[in-house]
Amino acid sequence: MKNVTIKDVAKYADVSPSTVSRVISNSPSISPETQQRVREAMKKLGYHPNVIARSLVKQKTNTIGLVLSRPTKAAFANPFFPGIIQGIASVAQEEHFSLVLAAAKDYREEHAEALKMLRNRRVDGIILMASRVNDDLIKQLQDNRSKFILIGRSLEIKDIPLVNNDNIEAAYKAVKYLHKRGYEKVALICGPEEYVVSQDRLTGYKKALEEAGQGFDKSLVMYTNFTFEDGYDATKKLMAKKDFDAIFAVDDLLALGALRAAQDSGLKVPDDMGIVGFNDDPMVSYVKPALTTVRIPIVEMGEKAARMLIRIITEEDYNGEEQIIPTEILPRGSTR
Repeated sequence: MKNVTIKDVAKYADVSPSTVSRVISNSPSISPETQQRVREAMKKLGYHPNVIARSLVKQKTNTIGLVLSRPTKAAFANPFFPGIIQGIASVAQEEHFSLVLAAAKDYREEHAEALKMLRNRRVDGIILMASRVNDDLIKQLQDNRSKFILIGRSLEIKDIPLVNNDNIEAAYKAVKYLHKRGYEKVALICGPEEYVVSQDRLTGYKKALEEAGQGFDKSLVMYTNFTFEDGYDATKKLMAKKDFDAIFAVDDLLALGALRAAQDSGLKVPDDMGIVGFNDDPMVSYVKPALTTVRIPIVEMGEKAARMLIRIITEEDYNGEEQIIPTEILPRGSTR
């Protein structure tokens, strides 16, 4: 009996061989009607694709790499990363892709691990979970025409595929929200200076101060890591040297640390001090008082990043698409 080939299926279904390949690969670019016609032809002719052989020929692994921008313990202590990974994993499962997760203790290790994943063909593409100022990894991935998605944005490099929210505008609205509720002097607890997200939220903070007719006071800004303990320590240091009546923290863990520090110092929140966080982690609505925060649909960001990367992998689509996710302020008990 003659072996049935993709060409036989294509002829029977009246489509091109490449269309048959895309149906087998579950490409979203093929209409449901065409997919059904091709699959009926495969069934009628008794065609069974050899998945292993196809992956060898096409040099594809149907695997996505995720590169965390910090050590595993620190990353999973922050609900942002599990939320992003949940979104990515749900789409990967739906599209029959596997995931490989790499954590890095510093930028050099992150850079090396990302390139090793691609060079060793362990993955078809990678999702970068953060970007830095002067990020050489992004430039190298772009120069090599590697398949990747950035969650965030690059300050220096344009036309790269990314999923992000407008951090400048979101931070501006958070500080403006505090001003509207009668808080006059807002301190900022920011993330590490090398992260673009920290720079963007600092820019939004400055924009709100300028609009309120206030000068920027760098002594009211603390740069630190994204942990509860760092938020606590930063707040204590701020209170030791400056008078202020509100804090905008660029991450909910930092804001929760600030809340505890304020309460331990005998301050009443929100009467003596207002606090606004960022991300809307699930835990922040259960503390007392519940935390006012900027909500990002975190799981949706992961879903969009995964869909975009899979399209790049399956359709060789390298355009520099940007998807900007909207944010909103959720008022709760930590502000008047």
